[in-house]
Amino acid sequence: MDAELEQFRTWVGESENIVFFGGAGVSTESNIPDFRSVDGLYNQEYAYPPEQILSHSFFIRNPQEFYRFYRNKMLFLDAKPNKAHSALAELERKGKLKAVITQNIDGLHQKAGSENVLELHGSVHRNYCEHCGKFYTAEDILHSEGVPHCTCGGRIKPDVVLYEEGLDNDILSKAVYYISQADMLIVGGTSLTVYPAAGLVDYYRGKKLVLINKSVTTLDKKANLVINHSIGKVFENLLSENNMDQ
Repeated sequence: MDAELEQFRTWVGESENIVFFGGAGVSTESNIPDFRSVDGLYNQEYAYPPEQILSHSFFIRNPQEFYRFYRNKMLFLDAKPNKAHSALAELERKGKLKAVITQNIDGLHQKAGSENVLELHGSVHRNYCEHCGKFYTAEDILHSEGVPHCTCGGRIKPDVVLYEEGLDNDILSKAVYYISQADMLIVGGTSLTVYPAAGLVDYYRGKKLVLINKSVTTLDKKANLVINHSIGKVFENLLSENNMDQ
């Protein structure tokens, strides 16, 4: 492990166009559970699998149950950024990191100070009336009851990409651009199984593809460096070695 961490530090130090692509594993270290990791009480509380509840058709058909799950399982507004979020924000401030591309919807990268964040799956912090477009915060949704409605009477929908919905083409295009231009691509906290997001890694053309994940991914053999360890610990090590000054 020490050899992998040393290689990682060296590459970060010498790179000037780093892009980070992250998934749920980044946020689980801030105590935000992956909704796929169903707890023991899940089947007693919900009659449908999470992927079904978080689908566009289910939202249209059964918004009451959608919002019951959404408030309980998707809104963690007290969560704090962890070492990975903080280190990435610092790398951006130093001019080394050009973009964070995330599958997460919690806004923790922005809370840590990152500015150029491409949210592939949207954000719980943006909610809009389907009728008039009025904006509502995540706090508004959390403290509402039943199906939240706008002052105009329209139903409010979170600005998150549900199953059966397509990703934003503008955000996808930007992600492809940043990845294709990167001299180092760090992929962390994702098993790379959710498409089309996972396919973005294919646009990287450099020789410093780093995968940081506790478990094996489908792209381990393609990576130039694989670190099977806590992403927070890896970035904490990077911070402690004062590599941010390079």
